[in-house]
Amino acid sequence: MGKRGKKGGGRGGERKNWQQISRENEKFENYYNSQGFIPEEEKEAFWTALKRDLPNSFRFTGSRGHALAVQKKLKDQYVPEITSIKYEGNFVEPPRPVPWYPDELAWSMTTPKQVVRRFAPFASFQKFLVAETEVGNISRQEVVSMIPPLLIDLKPGMTVLDMCAAPGSKSAQLMEMVHTGEEEAMRQVTQQVAEGTAGEEPIGPEGLNDDGRTTGLLIANDADYKRAHMLIHQMKRLSSPNLIVTNHDATLFPSIKLPSEPSVNGKPGKARYLKFDRILADVPCTGDGTARKNWGVWKDWNANNALGLHATQVRILVRALQMLKVGGRVVYSTCSMNPIENEAVIASALSRCGSANVRIVDCSKELPELKRAPGLRNWKVMDREGRFYDSWKEVEERKEKEGISGLGRIAEGMFPPTEDLPLERCLRIYPHMQDTGGFFIVVLEKLSEIRAKPEDSSKVIPKASVAALAEELDFKQKHGNGQPLEKIDALDDLVAHDKEADLEAQKNATVAEATHQLPYSATSEPVSVKRDAESIEDGLPAKRTKLENGAEVVIGDRPIHTPAQPAVTDVETSDATPAPVETTQAPTQSKPQLPQKRKNGQPVEEPFKYLDPNHAELDPIYEFYQISKRFPRDRFMVRNAEAIPTRTIYYTSALARDILSSNEGAGMKFVHCGVKMFVKQDVQREGVCRWRVQTDGLRMLEPWLGPARAVTLTQKETLRSLLVEMFPKVDQDGWKNLGEIGERVRDIPMGCSILYIRPTPGQEGFTENMALPLWRSMYSVNLMLPKEDRRAMLQRLFNDHTPLVNTTHKRSGETGSSTPAVEEASGEETPVDAPMETEEDLEKRENLVLGEAEQEQMEARETYTKDGDEEDRFNTTV
Repeated sequence: MGKRGKKGGGRGGERKNWQQISRENEKFENYYNSQGFIPEEEKEAFWTALKRDLPNSFRFTGSRGHALAVQKKLKDQYVPEITSIKYEGNFVEPPRPVPWYPDELAWSMTTPKQVVRRFAPFASFQKFLVAETEVGNISRQEVVSMIPPLLIDLKPGMTVLDMCAAPGSKSAQLMEMVHTGEEEAMRQVTQQVAEGTAGEEPIGPEGLNDDGRTTGLLIANDADYKRAHMLIHQMKRLSSPNLIVTNHDATLFPSIKLPSEPSVNGKPGKARYLKFDRILADVPCTGDGTARKNWGVWKDWNANNALGLHATQVRILVRALQMLKVGGRVVYSTCSMNPIENEAVIASALSRCGSANVRIVDCSKELPELKRAPGLRNWKVMDREGRFYDSWKEVEERKEKEGISGLGRIAEGMFPPTEDLPLERCLRIYPHMQDTGGFFIVVLEKLSEIRAKPEDSSKVIPKASVAALAEELDFKQKHGNGQPLEKIDALDDLVAHDKEADLEAQKNATVAEATHQLPYSATSEPVSVKRDAESIEDGLPAKRTKLENGAEVVIGDRPIHTPAQPAVTDVETSDATPAPVETTQAPTQSKPQLPQKRKNGQPVEEPFKYLDPNHAELDPIYEFYQISKRFPRDRFMVRNAEAIPTRTIYYTSALARDILSSNEGAGMKFVHCGVKMFVKQDVQREGVCRWRVQTDGLRMLEPWLGPARAVTLTQKETLRSLLVEMFPKVDQDGWKNLGEIGERVRDIPMGCSILYIRPTPGQEGFTENMALPLWRSMYSVNLMLPKEDRRAMLQRLFNDHTPLVNTTHKRSGETGSSTPAVEEASGEETPVDAPMETEEDLEKRENLVLGEAEQEQMEARETYTKDGDEEDRFNTTV
């Protein structure tokens, strides 16, 4: 949730305490009580749980080895301390692992605030959670939102798409799965290379056969540009070269080109497009399953929100099935309990794609300790006026007798299907089952290629428009017995809103798309998911429009293609079959110029340009670090049109390179790819390699480095000294203070070195092997870690909260003094022998470039959530 005083956001800047909101809503309760799918004997428990505060939950992230190391600190120190506390005569319940999550890497806690605030061990525990969350070792995530990635059955080497990814907690889970087993595989390969038993071609186990590196790829997409950058912030801590972030409407996600097949007899090779092994469609929804933490549900719930989202949800799922490989899986999920957004969407998508081509996977034996209810086979649909319907036939009969008043947006596909589908294989999670939020998940498998049927607009009650109004006027004039019409309900939809209301609606639409959850409002119509300005018109299955270049586009499910646009393969008798595209035109390729903005005000992204493998900058880097010739040179990338390595060199996987290169200038909206491998550093002496290894890329590069720049550390206290003291001196006798590594850092030439941490057995709490960049300047050394990482490591390894000390800074008001200053001191100066920029400085400079946009993103992050994926409640309740 947000900061204090901002919980739940609220419309018009309204600030209310969550406890002050009445957790009562007659429409909400009547809707679910009338449906009948909550057993009578469970209704009291269901509503009691839904009105109770949601427990805090979190997940240990990163590689399995590192995550278990952080988890061990929690289990060995903090849980015993908390367990020993008594409150009102009873022992306090400590955080507990989620029983169905693998390796106990997900935890939950229900401790009341009054207990947390009263006892000191909780203060220490809270600092641990906050520190590890800041550096990305812990992700604050609602328990039920962790389920979809666990059911997708993702293996290394697979390609996976997260269609609606921001803020990124589920994407992070998927990314971890893509890299499963990678560290061990890389160690085995480097050992074979050292022994001379490896051939020239890349080796490794299946999916990790790029010399131990994963060949898989995650494409994380979000339709909102700012939220896409928030997604990057969440994901970059995993430092994966196998990630691409895109910014597209999920209903029309473009087909992604791959390098064409080789030419034959002078004829161009066949075009190829990427198909995915796995797709996660965690779609925009009304989010009524989040009522335990979202006060807007109780305040403004109405059935119309689901009616307005159903069509968008179906389009996203159909598009996912089109882009899937035969044999691949789509996981569809929402944080809503409404069957209109869940089973009805599944049935509608299968109707359009053919139930013979897609099957609902039975997951009843997966996650055996997870309590769940089966999917529904029967439900009712409520219209705008609160009337229930059992079938589409009843809607048509009412329309025939009374017109469309109150029926807006109801569609035939919202009702239980007439076809016998095994919808009971869907998973429903209710709050009272295991003290969580409400959630819906289903796993679909593609059995054969599909050609989706177009939407049938005749089976949809249109939203009140001029045409609909005319139809209702005509009906009432014919059936009104000549009496004057006091009020026509459809007229309400044509009343213009005031400007403030329109601005608020725009804001909410943006948030809805970004959070995958509709912000509740008091209006009778839902806030629809916002599209790009030139995107499709709602509810029209096949509408023609013209682009500025005169190309005609068909919006719907009919195959088309236009120049300078990303193609969308419909299906799929051929991988190269193009189909519907977004109508937003791609930026025109032209000579380098000042940063531009798209029509919607978004900045144009800098291009992704790959360096020639023989680029002059690469030879001295490989020589300086003694990088193995097996480490690929054809995956280094920069972010400028001239392809010049001016400040940062990124590294990507081979598949990411092929995708970025093949789609250059094709209209794809890529916003992120690659990890920082080398960053240019100012030096004080000629002949020093200015390219230092960045922490982000060190994990991939470290196995292939030679011994020339290696510094080995084995003692816990030596590491503590390097963490606490920034820029310790190594000239004269200063090196003696660095113990075991003193002589090595004294004698090693200037530039970046690699600190290998190899703990000696028997040192309590110090068992994890690590590799970190270490910069040797003229008179000092410095561990190149951001301050947040230093503090988190100090706390985790040493239970130490000592302020960081910078020996090169002068205290405020002191002249010529060499007295060490703590990191928080003011009046600091940059030492002449220190690196010009640390990693933290570089991050700050990048944030400054984002300017106001970054500030807006952070404000949005503090205010809104998506099914609990990123919660700030540790800062307020723990």
